Amino acid sequence: MGKTKDVRAAVEAELGFDPRIDAMNITVRNINEEVALNGAVPSYPQYLEAAAAARRVTGVTSVHNHLEVVLPPGDFRDDAMLTTAANVALERNITVPEGVEATAYDGDLTLTGTLAYGTQRAAAESAVAGLTGVRHVTDDIDISYDADPVDVDLHVQEALERSALIPDDSGVKADLKEGVITLTGHVRTWAEHDAVVGAARMARVIDVRDELHITG
Repeated sequence: MGKTKDVRAAVEAELGFDPRIDAMNITVRNINEEVALNGAVPSYPQYLEAAAAARRVTGVTSVHNHLEVVLPPGDFRDDAMLTTAANVALERNITVPEGVEATAYDGDLTLTGTLAYGTQRAAAESAVAGLTGVRHVTDDIDISYDADPVDVDLHVQEALERSALIPDDSGVKADLKEGVITLTGHVRTWAEHDAVVGAARMARVIDVRDELHITG
């Protein structure tokens, strides 16, 4: 019981400490180091940052983000206005190639199109995440997969070995099948976890399946 309370209290403290988050309407639950965030925040960037803050806390093995984005009255944008703003942001971002389109519905943005790399898909998400009026971003972007599986496996494994954040004894493995990399093994913290997933997403793959275990 004491450990459960300690983890919950630590997450609450981290949320309150982060100046990018209005934590007034956030409640935290912890069951066996699995943390759930409930309540509401006033923007989509705060929705993302709240989950990131919870992952920074020692002992947290997973985060379930159930927060709702409740926009202040002045931040609402109609579908046409938000769609236009999102597509302009994508066009102006030099890290997002042509071929991505955004469509808005009631504050929810859906991204579609085809790109070559997972990092480009992540860049598209970042380009629109901070726009006024966004409540959520759904990524339906496809990755064009034409790389040699052997080369991808080798390059990802080498990238994992180079990373200073990933311990040598983690046992992390990256297996590629039909364009999807599956990550297995164990890491100690969410920082190590994010380093592994980030390295895998640098490869030309359709998706990354995260089956990593966080020991805490």
